[in-house]
Amino acid sequence: MKFSIFQSSRQGGRRYNQDRLAYSYSRDALLMVVADGMGGHFHGEIASQIAVQFLADNFQKQATPALKDPFHFLVNTLNHAHEAIGDYVSAHGLSEYPRTTCVACVVQGKHAYWAHVGDTRLYFFRGGKLVFRTRDHSLVQQLLEQGKITEEEMTTHPQRNKIYNCLGGPVPPDVELSDKTLLREGDTLLLCSDGLWGLLSTGEIASILDTYPITAAVPELLDHAELRGGEEGDNLSAIGMCWGDEKRQFNPRSISTATMPLDSFTVQLNSFNVEGDGGDVPDVTEADIERAIAEIHAAIEKYSK
Repeated sequence: MKFSIFQSSRQGGRRYNQDRLAYSYSRDALLMVVADGMGGHFHGEIASQIAVQFLADNFQKQATPALKDPFHFLVNTLNHAHEAIGDYVSAHGLSEYPRTTCVACVVQGKHAYWAHVGDTRLYFFRGGKLVFRTRDHSLVQQLLEQGKITEEEMTTHPQRNKIYNCLGGPVPPDVELSDKTLLREGDTLLLCSDGLWGLLSTGEIASILDTYPITAAVPELLDHAELRGGEEGDNLSAIGMCWGDEKRQFNPRSISTATMPLDSFTVQLNSFNVEGDGGDVPDVTEADIERAIAEIHAAIEKYSK
């Protein structure tokens, strides 16, 4: 495989970042995942951390060096991540379920396979044009499909945060799968949270991705969205991947997996921090984080065998 990839996550105007994202690749397969935690800090972060870490951990166990069935992997792993969040709730006697939206994509054998729950999106661009984007599991998406609002009105509608499908909670997720999609040289996939897509039009996203190499395009997208969001802006996260050789300019971060050993993996995963906004004293300590990480491992361990 040969591709260029870049990921980044920012806090925006919020006190904490509840987004989590990761990518991992073996010689013959690539996983990308973005999750947007829902619920009060610290629980939204727990849900998104469980989802992303669980997917990355299981990918490394099953992609040896490729997955036997990418769609089965996505459905099975997302459902088990949902159950692991439930185990965390039970172990701590929480009165409310932490929840998270999630989008995950596997690329292997020149094909892409993706799955999502909620309104964390995947965009597929070819030649600077949108080929596909995931359908949000939200009230405003339903209103759009009923012709009651426009695409632009989705981002400002007062009920835009009403999500009916997620990981966590008493109801099992309804994981939506893509078709098996052949990738061509130069195709671009963007996975992102609503903190990004809610502030940029599809045309703006397409233009930036078509203008810059992926390592510059993702920061550029986040810069634009963060500026527009201002002090009230949401967390914003994105992973961008360009398939094959990027033609815009030499890219020192272009990745070829051809020489990787069969049993090796590369992983990039963001995790917890305790930095408050504007110098605030955080209400979560390093000890809290270490304990949470240990408890997350315990919650997902039984599903990772």
